[in-house]
Amino acid sequence: MTNPAPASASALLRSIDPASGALVWEGEVADAAAVGQAVAAARGAFPAWAALAQDARTALVRGFAGVLQARSGMLAETISRETGKPLWEARGEVASMIGKVELSIAGQAARAGEQHTAAPFGAAVLRHRPQGVVAVFGPYNFPGHLPNGHIVPALLAGNAVVFKPSELTPATGAAMAGAWAAAGLPEGVLQLVQGGPATGAALADADIDALLFTGSAATGAVLRQQCAQRPRVLLALELGGNNPLVAWDGDVAETAALVVQSAYLTSGQRCSCARRLIVPDNRFGTELIEAVADLAASLRIGAWQETPEPFMGPLVSAAAASRAEAQVAQLVSLGARPTRPLARPQGRSAAFLTPALLDVTGLAVPDEEIFAPVLQWRRVGDFEAALEAANNSRFGLAAALVSEDEALWQRFAREVRCGVVNRNRPTTGASGAMPFGGLGESGNHRPSAFYAADYCAQPVASFEAPTAAGHRAALAGMVRA
Repeated sequence: MTNPAPASASALLRSIDPASGALVWEGEVADAAAVGQAVAAARGAFPAWAALAQDARTALVRGFAGVLQARSGMLAETISRETGKPLWEARGEVASMIGKVELSIAGQAARAGEQHTAAPFGAAVLRHRPQGVVAVFGPYNFPGHLPNGHIVPALLAGNAVVFKPSELTPATGAAMAGAWAAAGLPEGVLQLVQGGPATGAALADADIDALLFTGSAATGAVLRQQCAQRPRVLLALELGGNNPLVAWDGDVAETAALVVQSAYLTSGQRCSCARRLIVPDNRFGTELIEAVADLAASLRIGAWQETPEPFMGPLVSAAAASRAEAQVAQLVSLGARPTRPLARPQGRSAAFLTPALLDVTGLAVPDEEIFAPVLQWRRVGDFEAALEAANNSRFGLAAALVSEDEALWQRFAREVRCGVVNRNRPTTGASGAMPFGGLGESGNHRPSAFYAADYCAQPVASFEAPTAAGHRAALAGMVRA
């Protein structure tokens, strides 16, 4: 069973449908005392859960997948209402959550299982033990899928979890906790704490053994500082990106569609969205920019439940839209030339924005992630300059090359500094059967997805013999009579 933490009675948290302004969820905020109680409850539940046989934990996690399947329609609607993303995309997110279970079971077996190697004295044994109490911080853009990608492998490994959803998507977090309760998770093993930055700060400061965070690079930097003097707390950070997409040759129409899917999917609110488009200074580059601008102008924008289904919905809030507008205004003040401006569509809430395309050729612009449907593009003279531009970032999450030239691809794959590198596919394409994570300000060398098992369990190496025989003989001739 999962338990929401006791909360402060003085504060309420609300989530709002960004498309309509309607109230989606309301509940109490967990203050520092409530966070401490949640961590203590998880600590108390941990030993019995960790001692449970792996098969039993696996069966319960599979039961959770079954609950998700039974509740998939309700959960998808909750995600759409809180984030604004179209219902087709929310359904895909729920499907990814269900699929994550079997992928995590496979990852646990492959990367955190048990190995026995025969030795003259007996055996060398590799085991993995859980970290203990694991704090999971969820983001708002994938409020189900991304924290699920931490929680499932953490529970499989035998950890207890304290889960803090984004303060913008508490209803999705509550629905996930409810699904674990329905699956029969034992009392205390998963604790839910709702709240904003103060709740998160209290959880990061609490008696935890690991902190698994998905979110912005700025918050990731704060968490690194907060945990700097506590080396025993494992920190796994999945942060943002200022991701490059080099479109060098090929079919213009197909490439334009790939660019649009890379830059504007989820209204640009994916950490793997393309933010920087790099094109050659030739006819292909010119025609591609025109095609991207035309296709972006034709994208259907609408609320999550509208028909026909929109390609993209609003940003998560009007405040997020205003932040994006301020960032674009700064770029324009530095000389960026709008090929397509960032605008608020008429008749829509203040959270909606149209896709923007900005020419920054020849300009030095801030190396910042704009978490919105904003794509900056620049022309370069040769592929050397394209690689230099792609790597000119403190981030290193995702990159892609569009080219039919095998030699260019081999060089790009070898030299671009990112954790996810695609060819002739959108930057947003990633597989749960492979690692996912980045370099630099995009992460701290602990990739998630299939490799989440690595940070959810600690390897323990053992030399084991049935008896303490042979040690005295090893000292023969080296001990005084």
